[in-house]
Formats: sequence, C-alpha cells, structure tokens
Amino acid sequence: MDAIFPNEIEKKLGELEKELLSKKKELTKLRRSLPHEEIEDYILYGSQGERVRLSELFGGRNELLLIHNMGKGCTYCTMWADGFNGILPHLENKAAFALVSPDDPETQRKFAESRDWKFRMLSCKGTSFAKDLGFQGEDGGYWPGVSTFQKNADGRIFRVSRDFFGPGDNYCSVWHLFDLLPNGPGDWQPKYAY
Repeated sequence: MDAIFPNEIEKKLGELEKELLSKKKELTKLRRSLPHEEIEDYILYGSQGERVRLSELFGGRNELLLIHNMGKGCTYCTMWADGFNGILPHLENKAAFALVSPDDPETQRKFAESRDWKFRMLSCKGTSFAKDLGFQGEDGGYWPGVSTFQKNADGRIFRVSRDFFGPGDNYCSVWHLFDLLPNGPGDWQPKYAY
C-alpha cells in the first residue's frame, strides 16, 4: 500500500472543500429558483398569549427568518436556539427573526428567560401552522428547521424557502467544530446545562 503524505492529504482536503463550496452554491441557486409559495397570514400566540399575525413578525421589513423549534423538550432545538441567540444582532441586521414552537406561551416565556434568549418567540399550539408548512407529521410529531418569508408591498406573504435541522447541518456550528476533533462528535448529545 502506498503511503499518503501530509501534503497530498492537504491537497485532497483543498479539492474537496472547493467541491463542497461549489455544490453549496449550486444548492443555494436551486433553492432560489423554487417558486415562492403564497401562504395565509396565520395567527400565532405571543409570550402573554396574545394573538399575533404572521405579518406582524416582519416589523418594518419585507424578509423574515422563522425558526421551527420542537419546544422545551428537545435539547437539540435548545442548542440551535442558543446559537441563534448569539448571532441575533447580525441576523436582525438583515431580516426580521422569530422562533415558533408548539409549547404554550407561558412555557416558552419561562424557558426563554432561563436561557436568556432575546429573540421573539411564538406558539403555534392549537394551530395548523407547523403542519401546513411541513414541520409536523401525521403522527403529531414536530420537526425542527427554518422557513424564510417575503412580504410584498401589497401585504401578501410568500414562503421563499425552507430547510430542516439535524446533526451536521449548516445551521449549528458545533457539529463542524466537533468534526475537527480526533474522534469527531462520537455519540455526544446536547444537554440543557452549560
């Protein structure tokens, strides 16, 4: 068997990184080519149980990043949300940002306070929002991910794109950092405590 020298490995790493970047650009371009899906102005529930229309989440902007979170019971979703909290000012510099979960408003509020989350949270409990947008299965289980929306000048709302979250995805940096460790992430799982 031929020996592989470090400079050959580094060369192969560089080639693969270029290929990955190229594929990511291709994926982004393909996602942007999807037709925008007009959706209704759903009613969700704010931190005090007040009714909040989806259109209100845009504030004075025409773009919205909306995180679909499985709720307090999911340590993975908590880890993703902790990460978004850290980059919130950067996200909000570009678009409106909010998180929606099936937890009731009081549970959300208390959990957000315990995590020191600064972003807006909404409850979809008792609504068809998650199911209609493809983030709730027939069995009633929820899936994490993100939907991006655009609001036109006439007030109509369109979903521009969506993606699902999971270990190794592009939305949580810990996986990519763990991949650099000698044993990768192994069987590591997130925990609530720091």
